[in-house]
Amino acid sequence: MLKFLDIYPSIDIVSGYAMVSQTAIKITQGKHYNKAQVDNKILGTPVEVVNRWQNAGAKYVHMVDLDAAAGKGDNYQSIKEAVVKANAQVQICGGIRDDETLSRALNLGCQRVNIGTAALENVAWCEKVLMEYGDKIAIALDVKQIEGQYYLTSRGWNIINKMLWPVLERLNKIGCQRYVVTDVDRGGMLSSPNFDLLQQVCNKTASPIIAGGGVASLDDIKKLSTMRRQGIEGVILGQALHIGLINLPNALLATKSHDIE
Repeated sequence: MLKFLDIYPSIDIVSGYAMVSQTAIKITQGKHYNKAQVDNKILGTPVEVVNRWQNAGAKYVHMVDLDAAAGKGDNYQSIKEAVVKANAQVQICGGIRDDETLSRALNLGCQRVNIGTAALENVAWCEKVLMEYGDKIAIALDVKQIEGQYYLTSRGWNIINKMLWPVLERLNKIGCQRYVVTDVDRGGMLSSPNFDLLQQVCNKTASPIIAGGGVASLDDIKKLSTMRRQGIEGVILGQALHIGLINLPNALLATKSHDIE
């Protein structure tokens, strides 16, 4: 029997604080807010927010260092405090591009580390760590559609990089065991996931996929649950969860509403 869809509440960290996804993304992409606007979008410290999601029933969390992803410093100390105190399994991403940053992240005791930019810029290193760490590594495919074609983005979604399909083919060949697939135009936008993109990626890999970007309703979660057989293993909940549009206990129940035997 296939297990139910895994739910990963997102903790999007900027300057030591967990923020509402849409605001956090825009800040790291250069949008300026005044202090009152920023303060209104802060959810708390990473420790406070990971405790909030755990108390609501989360078994997993997705922790994003957006400063590190954009090359604007890092939030290592805040993430360390949260991971050490977490009972949930933590998936970490953002700015992990070499042996030093990878070792530092893995030594925290997280469940998994996501690699994004380095998969595009340093293929040899990526292959080495996939061979060495196996299931501890997932590759983040941050995708943007341009004139009907899918491209990968890097450096915190700020740079348009290579076309998706040749990169995915190469990553399959070098042993990637899991992908985190995000349509970046839907990140924080409450526009529903790009189900067509997810289905196409499922068709081109045997590795499980965690979906990110755009989840806006319980219906979105239910639809992703029906894609378990195609390879969708989990979903990241950000903006909709952060602003209360989706309630985490209800989201967890929604994953159990379909017969997936």
